[in-house]
Amino acid sequence: MGTPLRRGWTTGACATAAAKAACAALLTGEFPDPVQIVLPKGHTPAFALSQTALTGDTAMAAVVKDAGDDPDVTHGATIRATVRRGAPGSGVTFRAGPGVGTVTKPGLPLPVGEPAINPVPRQLIRAAVAEVGGTDVVVEVSVDDGAELATHTWNPRLGILGGLSILGTTGVVIPYSCSAWIDSIRRGVDVARAAGHRHVAACTGSTSEKAVARLYGLPEDALLDMGDFAGAALKYLRRHPVERLTIAGGFAKLSKLADGHLDLHSGRSQVNLDRLAERAGLPHLATANTAMEALRLAQAAGVPLADRVAEAARHEALGVLAGAPVDVDVLVIDRSGGLAGRAPSSTGGSPGSPPR
Repeated sequence: MGTPLRRGWTTGACATAAAKAACAALLTGEFPDPVQIVLPKGHTPAFALSQTALTGDTAMAAVVKDAGDDPDVTHGATIRATVRRGAPGSGVTFRAGPGVGTVTKPGLPLPVGEPAINPVPRQLIRAAVAEVGGTDVVVEVSVDDGAELATHTWNPRLGILGGLSILGTTGVVIPYSCSAWIDSIRRGVDVARAAGHRHVAACTGSTSEKAVARLYGLPEDALLDMGDFAGAALKYLRRHPVERLTIAGGFAKLSKLADGHLDLHSGRSQVNLDRLAERAGLPHLATANTAMEALRLAQAAGVPLADRVAEAARHEALGVLAGAPVDVDVLVIDRSGGLAGRAPSSTGGSPGSPPR
């Protein structure tokens, strides 16, 4: 057995700790360090403060985010909260400081114009500042280098501009759960629906995304960076349907979806060469070194294996959608961005045709 992976803390938990410490200093003149908070599932982590400042009616505390063993883009980022007194009766209000984005598109869990501090972190911050006696205060959250870090996230596509989102529903980062990616898929669906898009595309990577944008002319906010999380995308669309869905990806990943795998990561599912040989009716494909070699052998034999994989992947996707009113087509994209195979939707939708 290997060493268990170490859990970490979300940006929301770090912002909560920083806000609590800053509010306590504003009211008492002293920063609690470490500062302990209570998370939704009862965890009570304590956070060391990396920086503090108290000047007049403003207090600032900073926490360095520890994402544990998760490959999180914000691991090591400095999360700051600056707290100042607000108008009597104003309650706790939130501001986006440097490195925290602002919502500019509908469909997210926050109104347009609001700082991208998600609902659960807001609840945690309100409770934490109340614990130290804070009532009418303004909490400004900022992230050092957050604007640059945000370019490596979905935020620009979702209409969150200027920086990162302050995220977290439990406050705890579970290594390799990729919960932030899955949450981004869901928010991408929400934004597309709010924008009135009737056709979205769930893509496994940048090559397939560019191909779909070219073939269908879809706008950026109709493109879902599904990555390996086919199941997460399909299950959310089952509950929040869009009229038409195109699934696009490379041959190997869609071969796994065709076999019923909903997590397409190489560490969690494998291409079944025996099954590819069966689909092609060519037994020698089972000895191919890779899925791509199997595809080349099938093409050389004049067998439309990519079309058959696309159709099987479409069948699996419809099974997960479980009758939701979503018309599905599947495109197999080769490494150069060309169309290797496809399964049309029930209405015959194909590249170059508009949604019905």
